Amino acid sequence: MSKKPNELTIIEAARALRAGELTVRALWDACVAAAEAKNPALFAYLEIFPADEAAIAEAQKRIDEEGERAPLLCGIPLAIKDNILIEGKIASAASRMLENYTATYDATVISKLKEAGALFVGRTNMDEFAMGSSTEHSAFGATKNPHDTKRVPGGSSGGSAAAVAAHLCIAALGTDTGGSIRQPAALCGLVGMKPTYGAVSRSGAIAMGSSLDQIGPLAKTAQDAQILFDAIRGKDPLDSTTIPDGLYPAHEVPKTLRIGVPRHLLGESLTAEVRAAFDTTLEKLSAAGHALLDVELPTSGHALAAYYVIMPAEVSTNLARLDGIRYGRFAEGDTLLDDYLHSRTEGFGPETRRRILLGTFVLSSGYIDAYYRKADAARGVLRDEYAKAFEKVDVIAFPTTLAPAFTFGEKSDPISMYLEDIFTVTANLTGMPALSVPMGTAARGGKELPLGIHFTAPHQAEAVLFAAARAVLPA
Repeated sequence: MSKKPNELTIIEAARALRAGELTVRALWDACVAAAEAKNPALFAYLEIFPADEAAIAEAQKRIDEEGERAPLLCGIPLAIKDNILIEGKIASAASRMLENYTATYDATVISKLKEAGALFVGRTNMDEFAMGSSTEHSAFGATKNPHDTKRVPGGSSGGSAAAVAAHLCIAALGTDTGGSIRQPAALCGLVGMKPTYGAVSRSGAIAMGSSLDQIGPLAKTAQDAQILFDAIRGKDPLDSTTIPDGLYPAHEVPKTLRIGVPRHLLGESLTAEVRAAFDTTLEKLSAAGHALLDVELPTSGHALAAYYVIMPAEVSTNLARLDGIRYGRFAEGDTLLDDYLHSRTEGFGPETRRRILLGTFVLSSGYIDAYYRKADAARGVLRDEYAKAFEKVDVIAFPTTLAPAFTFGEKSDPISMYLEDIFTVTANLTGMPALSVPMGTAARGGKELPLGIHFTAPHQAEAVLFAAARAVLPA
């Protein structure tokens, strides 16, 4: 092998394990050694787990006995975002509120990965309760971008993205509420995917926005992302929002794609480097035989505003249980009211408190009609507009972000931080699957920073998304 074991993709590692060129133990040791060496500088992991000797031995035995019949993820070391429960491990959602919470059961996605023989290197850093676009809002410290440690890795799944990009694991899971997998994937040079809402169980994922959240893969290639997605997808009796395959009309994967481009939404806020890379990528796709078609999505210009009404409303509801009395950190006061005030003030960081307050406001009497219900109505219009656009195109393309990774503290104004999600939130509002793929780099400060192109497809058309990813990044 010309690569170090921890630098392999899932496919490469699986082949090496089956060919006897690599052992599960050697692969695990390489990933953990890299994680222990680089994590002090990057802070991708909140915790690196000790080796599970039984799981490592069982994975090796399974590969030896089953060979090509063993799941591709058998023996593969993965990183898991800190809001996905692993039985017996802390799951803090990077918050002081859950700093000492130890999971009593496995999330459904973890159960599925364990059945496939996957191994878990550790739990990764994130924005507190997944609220942020930079992983600066973790209660335990910020994660650094491996391409330039002066810059953010994106968020909220920034720890998972940094771990994969720095080869501290083979692949990872994150969660995506408004772009929290796709945006860090773009800023770290990875493939990141948000599945169709309900394609992957949310059981055992600490909720932020229940109608928006989805667990998904962060990987080095589109093929790896598809392997992870196929392993975790499926209807789950523990999550009533999961959907069976075939609920939506079948989508055949065409040999050449019809790619919709909403040029009317690509305003002056795009940096020159992102616009140039986006145009160049589209030209390459056109030259390869794919059709580029203009599409109109007029309500998408209001998607961000609708998202930042609906999401805080769901945050306010979901985090109400974390009051120090029922669940979470407890700080005693002189009265019962003081108990609540001290517990939530000490337990939650500034961004989380901001969103709880905003959500409580938009749900309050006298304002729910003016804000929340109008935002929810706009969500329905967005779904209809995308459905109409998909009558003539297979995928819709945007840049994933407005610019390459920004420096720490650059987006101290909350509004400027929220604008980082402008191209990604629509997929969460509509429930459609979306994916970010690397599309070149931009030079900043003597470093080459990754950029991403973003594709959205109809419900349950993940196969079409992966075809678009392979068109941009041929294997």
